[in-house]
Amino acid sequence: MASSNRVALVTGANKGIGFAITRDLCQKFSGDVVLTARNQARGQAAVQQLQAEGLNPRFHQLDIDDLHSIRAIRDFLLNEYGGLDVLVNNAGISTWPKNKPPPRESDLFKDTQPGIDPTHVHTQAEAAMKTNFFGTRNVCMELLPLIKPQGRVVNVSSMIILTAMKNCSPELQQKFRSDTITEEELVGLMNKFLEDTKKGVQEKEGWPKSAYGVSKIGVTVLSRIHARKLREQRKGDKILLNACCPGWVRTDMAGPKAPKSPQEGAETPVYLALLPPNAEGPHGQFVREKQVEQW
Repeated sequence: MASSNRVALVTGANKGIGFAITRDLCQKFSGDVVLTARNQARGQAAVQQLQAEGLNPRFHQLDIDDLHSIRAIRDFLLNEYGGLDVLVNNAGISTWPKNKPPPRESDLFKDTQPGIDPTHVHTQAEAAMKTNFFGTRNVCMELLPLIKPQGRVVNVSSMIILTAMKNCSPELQQKFRSDTITEEELVGLMNKFLEDTKKGVQEKEGWPKSAYGVSKIGVTVLSRIHARKLREQRKGDKILLNACCPGWVRTDMAGPKAPKSPQEGAETPVYLALLPPNAEGPHGQFVREKQVEQW
């Protein structure tokens, strides 16, 4: 029998920003908080760390690259809670090469960082797209139908999209910014990027140099599309869905020189996750420092 408790779920939550978001939600969200991680041992260790702080998250394994894993957590949420109140899609990967030092602060969010290593262009693009775009999309496909009335969905994107968009061709910019772009068209564009990198013609075809940036453009446009669908199909349910940038945060992904702590990086995602029931917006926006950013 499903619990009457409300429930929030955070993907990629065993460390970094995801862990900080989970901690914040444990303190502020009125309901259960599910910490998810690809690696079970690391996820359970993260839960134990929060329990030592007097908090009480639940754990469930989730690998967003694995559709079976996503469907397992979908079934868990249906059986335990009859749905989902808050979804924070935080899980993602960087394409910054592991064997190179982190970039200087002045290079942050430039189109070349995190960029495509010219010796591994297609491999790097595939990795970024598989997790950041297609993995997030698969989570949304399976879990958005579970979102309850007045639910909140937060997709973690990046400020790098501001630069990546400027470095797209005018034709690509027009397509990405279209108010009528469909999910199928967006998937087609993401697959075209992969094909173009495979052929080595991505710059000629108008793409920016950052595979990570393209994947996060995908996440941000997907957020607009899903928000539009919610407005059309479930208008009375007052569900709010947004993309956001947590900022440059000291994590394994961004390096130790970043100016923000994970706790500071969690502020905007948690703000969006906890928008009050009567809030009219933001919805379908890209939010940074709790403010809507035009991109």
